[in-house]
Amino acid sequence: MSDKLQKVLANAGKGSRREMEKWIEQGRISVNGSIATLGDRVEPSDQIKVDGVALVQQPDKTICRVLMYNKPEGELCSRKDPEGRSTVFDRLPKILNGRWIAVGRLDINTSGLLLFTNDGELANRLMHPKHEIVREYAVRVFGEVDNKIISTLKKGVELEDGMAKFTTIQQRKGEEESLNNWFNVTLSEGRNREVRRLWESQGLQVSRLIRVKYGELELQKRLPQGGWIELELPELNALRKSVQLGAETESMINERRNKLDHVRISRMRRSVKKHNLNKARRRKQ
Repeated sequence: MSDKLQKVLANAGKGSRREMEKWIEQGRISVNGSIATLGDRVEPSDQIKVDGVALVQQPDKTICRVLMYNKPEGELCSRKDPEGRSTVFDRLPKILNGRWIAVGRLDINTSGLLLFTNDGELANRLMHPKHEIVREYAVRVFGEVDNKIISTLKKGVELEDGMAKFTTIQQRKGEEESLNNWFNVTLSEGRNREVRRLWESQGLQVSRLIRVKYGELELQKRLPQGGWIELELPELNALRKSVQLGAETESMINERRNKLDHVRISRMRRSVKKHNLNKARRRKQ
């Protein structure tokens, strides 16, 4: 039975389907000695090469893993940066089979919840618009926000790439007579800089943006910026169920070591600080 080439590559842990589609368009993939094109389907017997290296498909089922990462501002959502800036992949744990796939992106000035998985199908479904996974953000807006603006943002605004809107907008309590107001907003898609562009369409400036929730998964408040924790089976399976995937029965987690206690939090903070210092030294050299 044939499958789409990008699906096979994603399931082999090479990246998300969208990323694999770009690789195919760039001519990096060949099937049976010929450069692949977008839309190709492959059989299990076909020989697939990535950058000239044969694709090794794991005969055994890979255990699905998901990391929750608290992204700091200033990190890029790319694997490498030509300018040597920090990326969200720099400090992730090593993985034996496949590689970590980022579920969506956050821009360099946005912090908060970012998910990584080794399961290409899970990543694809979590990002696909048809599943309408709700994202929630805490956003600090500079400027006066009245009821008319809130109503407009909930009804929809025409942006350069189509209509966009917030599903909910809830103002947080703040200091009186302050031009900085905090809101919690939700939307069910993840277009580039969509939250910022929606507020900017009303002449307002976003001064802080933090993703606090992805679907029903909430950023753990004790997780330090730059730190990660692996999801245990109940949370993992709730995430899989939300996109109509079957439950996992195995986990690689040692629950005792995975506990986010003060000892582990302190280790994370020291590790992040050390990494940042080393990165800064290398950039000066």
